[in-house]
Amino acid sequence: MLLERKYFRDIDLNDPFFDSLKASYSEFSEWFVRKNQDTAYVFTNQNGAIDGFLYIKIEEGAVSDVDPVLPAAKRLKIGTLKINAHGTKLGERFIKKIFDHATYEGVQEIYVTVFDEHAALIALLERYGFIRRASKTSVNGIESVFVKRLCDVHDDVVARYPVVRLAGQRAYLLSLKPEWHTRLLPDSILKTETADIVQDVSHTNSIHKVYLTAMRGVDALRLGDVLLIYRTSDGLGAAHHRSVATSVCVVEEFRSIHSFPSRDAFLVYCRPYSVFTEDELSRFWATRRYPYVIRFTYNIALKKRITRGAMIENAGLDASAYWGFLPLTHAQFLNIIRQGGVHESLVIH
Repeated sequence: MLLERKYFRDIDLNDPFFDSLKASYSEFSEWFVRKNQDTAYVFTNQNGAIDGFLYIKIEEGAVSDVDPVLPAAKRLKIGTLKINAHGTKLGERFIKKIFDHATYEGVQEIYVTVFDEHAALIALLERYGFIRRASKTSVNGIESVFVKRLCDVHDDVVARYPVVRLAGQRAYLLSLKPEWHTRLLPDSILKTETADIVQDVSHTNSIHKVYLTAMRGVDALRLGDVLLIYRTSDGLGAAHHRSVATSVCVVEEFRSIHSFPSRDAFLVYCRPYSVFTEDELSRFWATRRYPYVIRFTYNIALKKRITRGAMIENAGLDASAYWGFLPLTHAQFLNIIRQGGVHESLVIH
C-alpha cells in the first residue's frame, strides 16, 4: 500500500474509484483534465487500485460562493477528498497531510465542502475540530461547508490538533532510541538541517501514537501534558552533537499495562498505533517488560533538529540530569521549539 504525491496527468481518471465523484459532480471529469499540471495525494492498495485521493490548494481572499460568505483570509482548501475505508487509518493520514500543508503554508483556516450524505467523512472532520459554518448551493445540490480555524482553542486535545496548548500544562522531554524513533515518527527525519515535511509522504504517517516504556517517572503523565521528543545518539558520534530534539506531541492517555483485563484488550488498544509488531506486543504482555503505555498525538515535527549541546548551552537544560524522561520549564520548552523553527501560532502559551 502506497501514498504518493502525483501529477493529475499521471492518475487514471477511468479508475472505478472516481465513479462516485463523477456522479456527484457533473463537471468532475472536465475539472480533472484541466488540473493536469497540478498534484494530488493518491493512495493505492496492494492490487494497484486507488483507495484514496486528496487534492488541496492555497486560496487568498473571501470565499464568496458560500452562504454566509467567509471573510478574506489565507486558507487551505480541500478541493477533493475521498477515501475507500477498509478499517485502515487512511483518513487520519490524509488529515495529517492536510495539517502539514496548512502549518507549512502558515494559513489561518482550512475549509472543505461536503454533501451531508457522507456521514463518515463528516465525523472524521469534526473529530479534528472542523465546524459546519456555511452552505454551498450549486447545480450538484447543497453542500455543507466545514471550517477548521487554527486559532480556535478547543478543550479536546484531538479537536485542537495540531495546535499545542502549553498554558496550564506540564512539559517533558521524552527520549526514544533511534530504532523506535524512526518507526514511530516518520516525519521527524534524522538530520539536523531544515527538513521539508510536506515532501515526506510515508504511508506510515498517523496522528495518534502508542508507545511502551519502562522509564522511571513517566507514570506522572496525564492528559494534555506536552512532550518534546528526543532521539538519543545513533552511536556515530558524541551525544552532545548526535542526540536531537525532533518533535512535539501531546498526551492523550497514560495507562499501566496492568490496567488491561486481557491480552486481547491490550492488543486492541496498542496495535493500531504502536511501533511494535503484534508478536512484540504479545511478548511485552507476557513479560510485562514495558509496563507504561502512553498514547499521544504527533503534532509538530521541528523544522530544525536541536542537539543536546544546543539545549544545554542555549536552553539551560542540566547536562547531569536523567534525560530519559526530564521535566522542562515552559521557558526551556519554548526556547527549544523556537530554535527548531516551530511557528508561534502552533503553541498557545
